[in-house]
Amino acid sequence: MTTPLPDRLDMIFAALADPTRRRVLSMLLEDDMAVSDVAAPFAMSLAAISKHLAVLAAAGLIRQERRGRITWCKLDPDGMRAASVWMGGFGQFDPVDLDDFERFLEAEMQSWTEE
Repeated sequence: MTTPLPDRLDMIFAALADPTRRRVLSMLLEDDMAVSDVAAPFAMSLAAISKHLAVLAAAGLIRQERRGRITWCKLDPDGMRAASVWMGGFGQFDPVDLDDFERFLEAEMQSWTEE
């Protein structure tokens, strides 16, 4: 069963809100990693990293796979698709021309001072 889109987006953005989890995702862009290798650059316990990994997995951003005694982490290629599609909707808007906006404000301010 898949999570409804608003709930999934909430989970994705909550997972991405933490700098440690963003750094983990960046590390996993390079290659799959064992949990112990993910934990190595961080000044925190393996249990703390495991909690971060659980949040990323619950959001669908990574997958974890047990191979023997080692748990491997890998990016889920479809994990950010929902967030990407949602954010892409904001690209429909034309960028604001700040020069035109400044001229508009100056004209408005001028008309107020003439009254």
